Amino acid sequence: MDSEKDNEQAATRGRPVEQVEEAQIDDDDDRSSRSVARQRTNASRTSSALAPPLRLARSQSSARSQRSYHLQDGYTFHQDDDETAHSTKEAERSPSGDKDFEVRFDGDEDPYSPKNLPTWRKWIIVLIVSASSLCVTCASAMYTSTYRQLEVDFHVSRLGATVGLTTFVCGLGLGPMFLSPLSEFYGRRIIYICAFGMYLIWLIPCAVAPNIATMLVARFLDGLAGSAFLSVAGGTVGDMFRKDQLSAPMMIYTASPFVGPEVGPVVGGFINQFADWRWTFYVLIIWAALQWILIVVFVPETYAPVLLRRKAQKLRKETGDQRWKAPIEVMDRSVLQTVLWSCIRPFQLLFFEQMCLNLCLLSAILLGILYLFFGAFAVVFQNNHNFNQWQTGLTFLGIFVGMIAGVSCDPLWRKRYIRLVEQNGGVSEPEFRLPPTILGAVIVPLSLFGFGWTTYSHVHWIVPIMFSAFFGLGNIFCFSGIFTFLVETYPLYAASALAANSFARSSFAAGFPLFGVQMYEKLGYQWASSLLAFIALAMTPFPFLFFKIGKRLRANSKFANPG
Repeated sequence: MDSEKDNEQAATRGRPVEQVEEAQIDDDDDRSSRSVARQRTNASRTSSALAPPLRLARSQSSARSQRSYHLQDGYTFHQDDDETAHSTKEAERSPSGDKDFEVRFDGDEDPYSPKNLPTWRKWIIVLIVSASSLCVTCASAMYTSTYRQLEVDFHVSRLGATVGLTTFVCGLGLGPMFLSPLSEFYGRRIIYICAFGMYLIWLIPCAVAPNIATMLVARFLDGLAGSAFLSVAGGTVGDMFRKDQLSAPMMIYTASPFVGPEVGPVVGGFINQFADWRWTFYVLIIWAALQWILIVVFVPETYAPVLLRRKAQKLRKETGDQRWKAPIEVMDRSVLQTVLWSCIRPFQLLFFEQMCLNLCLLSAILLGILYLFFGAFAVVFQNNHNFNQWQTGLTFLGIFVGMIAGVSCDPLWRKRYIRLVEQNGGVSEPEFRLPPTILGAVIVPLSLFGFGWTTYSHVHWIVPIMFSAFFGLGNIFCFSGIFTFLVETYPLYAASALAANSFARSSFAAGFPLFGVQMYEKLGYQWASSLLAFIALAMTPFPFLFFKIGKRLRANSKFANPG
């Protein structure tokens, strides 16, 4: 009997897909429910059902590859980690996880697949989520233009006013820890609508705050809610585009959270030069309200597991067969467990992985210096060159130009990466992502030294701004290499690695502004900038060191991909 059964299976695998379907339908007791459902599926599902091990391998490979592209912005991280493989195995072990009734996308014609959206609609969604991300990061920096008026209205010191920046950035760092895993269970759209709606609501008490305490609490909650577009939105871009189409849309989204801190002081400078500080938040409220409406109207759900759940629900309703299940419906995971792991594992990587620790420390120092400049630029350019509020805001255009130039260099670094892979016999290594970081780690301290020693009143103001442009360029080079290196070094823990990086960056960005102005006033502009340069210089060797011996370190790591 066994040999006859094996022969029958072998013959089945060798027959055309259409014949296989007919044979399966003839032999099945519940022919009616399957026939209705199979009219809505194509031959690709039947083919893949005949080879589940191959499909499993492909799905895991695809998930890992997509994650590498989703997470290049350094903010976005889904708490997938090793849950991708775990969830698939749980689905196979589950009594209800009949592979013949597992709902999948049906190729290029499936209307449920986000990759089958019209191209024009994909780009509208990219622009909306990118503008929303820009709105959030602009809000962090626009606040710095209100310091002078806040000191008078709330009777606080400059340090007291600066705490509002710190609390906002703390919210940005903590929010992704739970918003990102929640999106796995409930989808991206509901997170966007609720979180950005709360972001809009918490801007209102900022605008009408009667005292500094109200401002600080509202700013923290505002950052917490707004962090959704830094932790989840990059996944939306990756959901819609195939790997060969992803470069341009991801580049646009990646640039948005980094240029926001430079655009914010420019806009805020003009507002606070000619209007009351409360108009800073009125403008943000108007902008956020428009963005929220656009999100509600134009941004659909794009998270594949949630879309497959909807498809399975429709199949069960139409066929009456309750065995049709999406993979997410048979996963053995709880929301609480996922959120807890998203909070614990990043610290495991920081404590036990020296590569993760040092690269996170480097990126944290860079973002900390950037946020310190919000106070330092005002001191330098207003005292040395008599700049007013809006002119001081324009000085951040140097960093803005540098960052845009850095993003534009991405195709060149991709070519460099391809050459390294070819020289290695076609085998990719995570260390091949580090060349931009190696160069950026050299550019940053040099630009800080140049900026510091040109901050004299007799030196034209354009010179330090030009050096600040190189600082922005070096920042982007460092960030882009670090993010992709972490994703590829810790493929099973990519979400946690980027969570660790995001937490470290937010911590430094929250802390550095608290002592920046005092440091520049006590040490002098030249030596204060030099101190920052020396700190950055101390981190310069690490990217090169990891490029050389990273593979050896990975081999001895319990978290990293040994290669």
